[in-house]
Amino acid sequence: MTDPDPGLAALSAVEAAALLARGELTSEALVQACLEQIQATEESVQAWTFLDPEHALNQARAADMAHRGGRHLGPLHGLPVGIKDILDTADMPTENGTVLDEGRRPQADATAVARLREAGAVIMGKTVTTELAYFTPGKTRNPRNPAHTPGGSSSGSAAAVAACMVPLAIGSQTNGSVVRPAAFCGVVGYKPSHGLISRHGVAEQSRSLDTLGVFARDVLDAALIAEAMIGYDEHDPDTHPNGRYALSEVAATKPPLRPVLALVKGPVWDKAEPDTREAFAELAEALGDACEAVELPELFGRGHAAHRVINVTEMALNYGRYYQRGKDKLSAILIQAIEEGQRALAVDYAQALVWREALNGGVEAIFERYDAILTPSAPGPAPKGLSATGDPAFCTLWTLCGMPAVSLPLLSASNGLPMGVQLVGRRGDDARLLRTARWLTETLGAEAPG
Repeated sequence: MTDPDPGLAALSAVEAAALLARGELTSEALVQACLEQIQATEESVQAWTFLDPEHALNQARAADMAHRGGRHLGPLHGLPVGIKDILDTADMPTENGTVLDEGRRPQADATAVARLREAGAVIMGKTVTTELAYFTPGKTRNPRNPAHTPGGSSSGSAAAVAACMVPLAIGSQTNGSVVRPAAFCGVVGYKPSHGLISRHGVAEQSRSLDTLGVFARDVLDAALIAEAMIGYDEHDPDTHPNGRYALSEVAATKPPLRPVLALVKGPVWDKAEPDTREAFAELAEALGDACEAVELPELFGRGHAAHRVINVTEMALNYGRYYQRGKDKLSAILIQAIEEGQRALAVDYAQALVWREALNGGVEAIFERYDAILTPSAPGPAPKGLSATGDPAFCTLWTLCGMPAVSLPLLSASNGLPMGVQLVGRRGDDARLLRTARWLTETLGAEAPG
């Protein structure tokens, strides 16, 4: 059985936006093509937890009417976007991947969703999340091979983009929940610097770690949608007033000098599978003097433990209400994490936060010499089976430090499944990271090893 031809649904977001702006494509036609692709593939992929085709089409028709009236709604005018089901939507349920929130109807949009609407996006529907954005899988399968996990926790968003159901989707990352599923499903996954995009109206697991991110099929697409959500929000104390982040503009430019990448294996290299080790050796050889091996300072060996303490302690606080009113409805792995957080000592939590700042200081020397860190997105390709979402170990340090990261679908495993190349940038230097990511993609192109 061959995959259905996605037609218009395969357009990149930038391509579709240009056609829409010139009046050569209608939003209704684009959304209809996406709906047809969903109908053709959803039975095997199962990326959606809520989808109302008529509601999506009505949004598209409104966007087309505005265009005919001479009103351009913004950079995402008429583009369909999938929303991870932990972001509040006033016109759709938000159930957070748990039966304890079944039928929950928020009164208002999350700030990020509101900004997407302001930019003209069509909110297509809600994509599947793991239980409360932790490790217990939902129903989604990997579009590249349904017998394999799509990753998590942003399972549905990654799968929907990979299957050409939508050109863009929103996810979140507290450990590896954007980068890992992007790698497993073979799409671009961009996790911005911590605090760049407001999390108001998003299920909170760990204030210190939670970060909204995006899925796309191209680096410029990722820049386009992320830029529309960036900005200060008085409801999220980790956002800050800043000048305009020109992600799209900078990402589209040629680097003034050829980038040099720091190949970092890190303290979890022993988890790298043979395919990953071989592919990264070939990748380094292909890049030549544009890539140099760099050892992390010894203190980075403590980073994973610090991340764990912060994550479970803040989870115990934020998910305590679920634990109190419906512990019997929660998965064993989530209960274990909450109870671990309940037992955590205040001094250990405080020390973990100190370690985070120490690690950020330790990595500064790398960015004085290199444009980005080059490292795997995951230990290997998507594992077979649907009972787990894979190991986020190669993402943990960078999430802990609040640094921006992007997974690029540049490698293939021996079994034909995609593998991601992860680039990590200095905290706050997101535009430069995306420019470097685009350079790497164009430099390697179809000649990428693996």
